[in-house]
Amino acid sequence: MPMLSVITAAYAPKAAFLAETAESLADQKLPDDWEFEWLVQEDGAEPALESVVGRVAGVRYAANGTQAGIAGTRNLALARARGELVRVLDHDDVLLDGALANPLTRLADEPALGWVMTAAGEIDETGVRSGGAAPARTGSVPRGTVGAVTDVGGSWSQMCAGLTARTDLVRALGGWMAAPRSEDVGLMTALAELSDGYVDDEVGWLYRRHRAQTHLEADWQARGDAAVRMIDQRLAALRSTGMSVRSA
Repeated sequence: MPMLSVITAAYAPKAAFLAETAESLADQKLPDDWEFEWLVQEDGAEPALESVVGRVAGVRYAANGTQAGIAGTRNLALARARGELVRVLDHDDVLLDGALANPLTRLADEPALGWVMTAAGEIDETGVRSGGAAPARTGSVPRGTVGAVTDVGGSWSQMCAGLTARTDLVRALGGWMAAPRSEDVGLMTALAELSDGYVDDEVGWLYRRHRAQTHLEADWQARGDAAVRMIDQRLAALRSTGMSVRSA
């Protein structure tokens, strides 16, 4: 039976909403011929979240036992993935009906696609929902037509936590980029450069806004220039070397 691997990097000091995230995942319905596993990878030297996620069917929990950072933690989960497809699920976000099934079905029906991105709404720390910013680009996205994906505006601003992609392709690109921040933007830039994708304008998940978010920290914001430089260099290298991936 084909499998979807849902990857969640978790960190106890910032995991106040993990139980709600777990509940939204447990409510998901997949096509009858598919199953999913939930790969929860806990970062930090003092793991404390196994009991929070343990009641979800299909969960496979592991703890780093040390501080590996978001990219390293996601990549450790990726190393455990058994599915043909991987789906990102941040530990504070909420999945809506069809969040797993819709991109999975599109990738299964269109083997030439390497990835699908799903539009996001928003939810605050009190549970109030609101509409998120619409993706700047929707529908089919031919490879090499995006350029630098950015998390602060520019040619194509996109919530990268709504990604579903082919596992082999993510692994071939090294997983999440070991940048000082915006590791998901680094991966998404490479995916969009080398493989055809699709952006679904139907909202499939809720991005959580709360006071403990990492991107609000001054230290994270100060690392922006270095991350952008690394991502731009990676894109330039992909183009100058003529790197490509084989279509299905």
